[in-house]
Amino acid sequence: MSWDLQNLFRRHAAELVRVLTRRGHSPETAADITQDAFVRLLTAQPSNAGQGANPRAYLFAITRNLSIDRARRERLVPHVDLTDELAERIVDPSPLQEAIVYDKQRLAATQRAISELPERTRRAFELHRLDELTVSEVAGRIGLSTTRTWSLIRDAYKHIRARLAALDAST
Repeated sequence: MSWDLQNLFRRHAAELVRVLTRRGHSPETAADITQDAFVRLLTAQPSNAGQGANPRAYLFAITRNLSIDRARRERLVPHVDLTDELAERIVDPSPLQEAIVYDKQRLAATQRAISELPERTRRAFELHRLDELTVSEVAGRIGLSTTRTWSLIRDAYKHIRARLAALDAST
């Protein structure tokens, strides 16, 4: 026996959800059980799917059985409503060991790259990046034009990026 599942779904899905909700299931759980019932009907063996000529009755029987199974499971394993606060307490916020090792390698490569810079370039970069001074403020501190100071800072970034790219290529 072959049933038109799309037609059955259109005709009976909302009704099944209403019945399950009246039996005490949440709307989300009722929708899940309804979906599972249609999957069960879709995957049923031909001999099982022909349990009478009334597909609605067969669908309701499947839904009733799934509802009972769900209720039994929930009695055995109570459902815990996972709130954001509870999830934050469960999830380990510490980074993975691989991430720690990778970050330490990148930090060491960055420190080496900065130490390789010429003194004036390193000083301009550190004032700009670490002391958070503007390019104009850095230029005033080291006695260069804003354009020349920006060139030094840009060169420092290029050098550091090249060293990090070399590290990433080797790992």
